[in-house]
Amino acid sequence: MNPQIEAISAMPNNGKPTYLLVVLHGWGANYQDFVPFAKVLNFPGFGYIFPNAPFEHFQVPGGRAWYALETNEFDGLSTSRQILLDWLVSLESSTGVPLNKTVLAGFSQGGAMTLDVGLTLPFAALCSLSGYLHYQPQFQEDKIYPPTIIIHGRQDPVVPLKAAIKARDELSKVGVSVKYQEFDMGHEVQEPAIALFKQFITENILE
Repeated sequence: MNPQIEAISAMPNNGKPTYLLVVLHGWGANYQDFVPFAKVLNFPGFGYIFPNAPFEHFQVPGGRAWYALETNEFDGLSTSRQILLDWLVSLESSTGVPLNKTVLAGFSQGGAMTLDVGLTLPFAALCSLSGYLHYQPQFQEDKIYPPTIIIHGRQDPVVPLKAAIKARDELSKVGVSVKYQEFDMGHEVQEPAIALFKQFITENILE
């Protein structure tokens, strides 16, 4: 098996984006999951890229995984981390948009990958939707992190709210500037959460 990343993209009419939004899907979904975001968000000058996780899901036909969650070993995480890192770094050459004008967002397991790989690169901003931490952040002297927003549902039955609170607290301890918001929703992204995400991007990228 040679895992790799495929992606769907939606670009401005002139084909030359000024900014990029990359959205990582959750465990068992695939790159089609957040394609509607492009029309819903409709940021001026943005291109949108939706990558497929590198591994087939063990149970869901057509589903993908960033790493295994059916065991406690997180099998495939180190491989997926490196594949995603290399792919993200390559985006500037294929799109013309540097990382400092690129926003990385992710849902659930994709949110966990965002809070992992995303904090190692000079992104414009990061967003974790219904995500969690799968590693222990370590303080790094003089490290500058992208502004980060964590959005989570109070009634999330899949990734408990305490996982989002832990992510907020652990990342804040090592110097990440975290905006945190809970909503009355489950394991999903409802309109109020999308509105907050749009506001966060506007304030941090477009103003």
